[in-house]
Amino acid sequence: MELDWLLAPPLPETMPRQRVLYHRLRDAILSGRLASGTRLPASRSLASSLKIARNTVLFAYEQLLAEGCLLADRQGTRVASLPGRAAAPAGSRDTPAAPLHLSQRAAAALQPEPAREAAVLPFAPGTPDYGAFPFRSWRACLERAWLDAGWRQLGYAARGGDPALREAVAGYLTTVRGLAVDASQVVITSGTQAALDLCARLLGDHGDTIWAENPGYFAARVAFDLAGLRVHDVPVDAEGLAPGEGDWREHPPRLIMITPSHQYPTGRVMSLPRRLALIERARRAGAWIIEDDYDSEFRRAGPAPPALFGLQADAPVVYAGTFSKTLYPGLRLGYLVLPHAIAADFARATSQATRAGQGIEQRALADFIQRGHYTTHLRRMRARYAARQLALRSALREAFGPSLELSGGDAGLHLVMWLPQGIRDTDVATHAAALGLGLRALAHYTRAPVTCNGLVLGYGNLEEGMIVECVQRLVKAVQASPACR
Repeated sequence: MELDWLLAPPLPETMPRQRVLYHRLRDAILSGRLASGTRLPASRSLASSLKIARNTVLFAYEQLLAEGCLLADRQGTRVASLPGRAAAPAGSRDTPAAPLHLSQRAAAALQPEPAREAAVLPFAPGTPDYGAFPFRSWRACLERAWLDAGWRQLGYAARGGDPALREAVAGYLTTVRGLAVDASQVVITSGTQAALDLCARLLGDHGDTIWAENPGYFAARVAFDLAGLRVHDVPVDAEGLAPGEGDWREHPPRLIMITPSHQYPTGRVMSLPRRLALIERARRAGAWIIEDDYDSEFRRAGPAPPALFGLQADAPVVYAGTFSKTLYPGLRLGYLVLPHAIAADFARATSQATRAGQGIEQRALADFIQRGHYTTHLRRMRARYAARQLALRSALREAFGPSLELSGGDAGLHLVMWLPQGIRDTDVATHAAALGLGLRALAHYTRAPVTCNGLVLGYGNLEEGMIVECVQRLVKAVQASPACR
């Protein structure tokens, strides 16, 4: 048998000959070039023919024997009969393979999204100031966590998360947010997205209805769709989520997802009467409210409104928070706060549904909070972000005139710049991207029949010295819109 082609040029420069021989033999077997039952030369004979060491051939043969591509007996070594080979038996009729695809739920979740690099461009929403991160304090906490690390920090995280971090989060929420909670009610998660996925799977059943804000947080919808929930869009008005009687009657919810302290992306704040009414109606409907309290740490217009979680005893509310905006997104740590009635069972179910890790980071974060570094960092960043928003507002009104409508400034890291009819936000966003700006069109957060026309302008990662120049680029993007030509 002529097998010189097994080591014919070109040969990979960085791959040993034994690996080259193994890969080429395996490819020939899987492609059908070496048919089932073909007897291969003895190792000495093939080594002599290819002018290589016998051990090189032995390595390839032994690996292929272990994988089941070859069979060896007293008569020698031959190619095994493998299912799914490219070469079909003579006279057989080829059956086309079924196309590979994702599930229908996953396919429905696929939507165009900004490139990852857009997250660091000027005006990118939801991006904190990475340059202001307290690296020295955080590094010291990490070093202490590694020095004290035991098997628990190197293995899967404890049920519900690191006990020290659960205590630290409970203490922080009690002191800063006014929530009377204890550590047993806290479950540490791998960020908000993981928290929403857990709520969807552990509080809802396949086919249940969940209400989502419209416009709203697209990634939340993805989590709910993938969990098999039916998403019902509820419009948002000046006071937050605004369900009508038809929503309650025709689409009774099992879950209600809201961002009441700083609605995403409009920035509107849910009024206290609306909060109390939603809790009451949710009780009567047997529904859970998922309260995403993102950005409440960066409140500027007076004290933060009371969380729904603490408004009434045993309210059907699950409170979600994250460290992605206050520290950095790559930390991937967040938390849920649950009513006592379900906290223990939820934590136990979470440990079965996921195998959380990040034990070192969890312990370091607990130390970071307990030493006061977290509150110090938040206080410094509130002042910095407030100054940036003020400068951005001034630059926008200088460029677009005093009648410009802005919203969302009470808290958070972004403003919404509403556009007049005729200037499409999607057109402006396209032109802005070409000018190196990472803003988002409000239309991308909206689902029919609701329509919104505006731009979401993040300023968390925008230095004050860059604001005027970036606004000038934004003016060019608006002027490039077809309606302005």
